[in-house]
Amino acid sequence: MKRNIIVITGGAGFVGSNLISLLLKKTNHKIVSLDNYSSGYRKNHVKNSKVKYINGDTKNISLILNRYKKKIHSIFHFGEFSRIYQSFLKFNECIESNSIGSHAVFNFCLKNKIKLIYSATSASLGNSGKDKNLSPYAFSKSKNLELLENLKKWFKMNFEIIYFYNVYGPKQIRVGSMATVIGIFENYFLRKKPLPVVKPGNQSRRFTHIDDTVEACFNAWKKNKCRHYSITNKIDYKIIDVAKMFNSRIKLLPPRKGERFASAMTSMNLSNKVYRIYGKKMLKIYIKNFIKIHKKVT
Repeated sequence: MKRNIIVITGGAGFVGSNLISLLLKKTNHKIVSLDNYSSGYRKNHVKNSKVKYINGDTKNISLILNRYKKKIHSIFHFGEFSRIYQSFLKFNECIESNSIGSHAVFNFCLKNKIKLIYSATSASLGNSGKDKNLSPYAFSKSKNLELLENLKKWFKMNFEIIYFYNVYGPKQIRVGSMATVIGIFENYFLRKKPLPVVKPGNQSRRFTHIDDTVEACFNAWKKNKCRHYSITNKIDYKIIDVAKMFNSRIKLLPPRKGERFASAMTSMNLSNKVYRIYGKKMLKIYIKNFIKIHKKVT
């Protein structure tokens, strides 16, 4: 039986929906999105007869996708809880998604010999690996990486790992607890409110445009080398300097639990080599164009 289905967990989310659009352009596969809509939106659905959207939790993936299991070629597992500070406030949700849900996805892939592409995070490996215990989110992600490495060693499981760095661009979340940094700044800019920056403000981050991110995911899937990849930008920005790019007032907020000083990987705590991919799109140009477009509107 031909395996012609690609599953995207979190397919109604920011990264997942953009990846679906790219896969439709570059492959002939059918696509199934599995999303519980905790941070995904139906407005992100891609209208195409090749895409099917299923509302459900990853912890139930074996039951939900049982009838497709012999037709599934790959699973892009992007449907996890993905915020640092919020993982303290929503600890149970974080663990249910990132531990119970992800382990169910890994097991489903292993049992049915399905290729896995997993979204990792710089939060779990920054500061020479010391940041992996800074938050429930970072801890859960780092433990998943350990588990996958063992599954490869024990059972020769096949997967690709992609490390994301502060992804921004079309369909990013602007409001609510799951909003991205750039999304938050855009929201406050549009409302003509002071941009909120967590103290001290000189925390450094690398930002990657969504187009560069999904292109890296696609290329990793296509090469099928069973490797670790990071998709980022070569430039480190201080958060307060990013806020200043919007030419708006700034409001400093109290420090938050789990806040990292830097997001760049200083050294790896894994035996695997990480292949570094650098995005082409620049944050400064993106923000400049965003301001230009919305000044015309107003």
